[in-house]
Amino acid sequence: MRRVRLAIRLLPVFAALLLGALFALTVALATAVTRRPCLVLRQQLTRRFFQVLSQALRLRLEVQGTRPQGTHLWLANHVSWLDIIGLGSLQPLSFLSKAEVADWPFAGWLTRQAGTLFIQRGAERGDVLSEALTHRLTSGLSLALFPEGTTTDGSQLRTFHGRLLSPAIATGTPLQPVALSYWRDGIRDQGAAFIGDDDLVSHLRRLLDNGGTTLRIEFLPPLAPQDQPRQVLAGQCQAAIAERLGIQPFSRAAARSAAAKACNCG
Repeated sequence: MRRVRLAIRLLPVFAALLLGALFALTVALATAVTRRPCLVLRQQLTRRFFQVLSQALRLRLEVQGTRPQGTHLWLANHVSWLDIIGLGSLQPLSFLSKAEVADWPFAGWLTRQAGTLFIQRGAERGDVLSEALTHRLTSGLSLALFPEGTTTDGSQLRTFHGRLLSPAIATGTPLQPVALSYWRDGIRDQGAAFIGDDDLVSHLRRLLDNGGTTLRIEFLPPLAPQDQPRQVLAGQCQAAIAERLGIQPFSRAAARSAAAKACNCG
């Protein structure tokens, strides 16, 4: 009986994925015909897909603060793969993802057609990514990235890496800090985090069994990037988000100090 209920709950998700595939085919055909990347079309269709998928996943959005107008580089803390769906539902955005995602069956194809940029190792590839980010921003297209580089359970905030902020600094694009947290029945929803040994199927089942979750998206005052080193800007965004979430920002210095104390105790 439980499997039947789960199958029924999954039907809207499968329908949303089919719609996403249709959108992706539309983008692929438009790109082939026009021989252009069709970035605006990609963002618009991706936003609509995320809106439908949010409903299917029972992902409720609670938005606070002023949504940015015009081109911004969004910087958010990272808790779950649901972060992307929630943010992407609000307005047209492109995201950055780890390179492995591009090779995933079906999901990799969807993310490529959505205009996702992929982070790969190596200085030369980093230059290529920086050029791609600069092109998006100068074309008037907003981007969103997760400077922690990984997910957490939402009770901590890891170091924000500033290396991907250079295009925003070079183009004068404002930085938009965004604080993300998950809630259920007035308390933090720890089950929404996607960390450690979590796999997508188990996480999806947990989400649907619990009746979905509420993603609180808080827009903080944007930062102007002029005349500021990128790591300073990253630290300012991290501090602002940590303060809004009421959690302690993680720092490398603190980690080294904790490690030293552990060694001394041993």
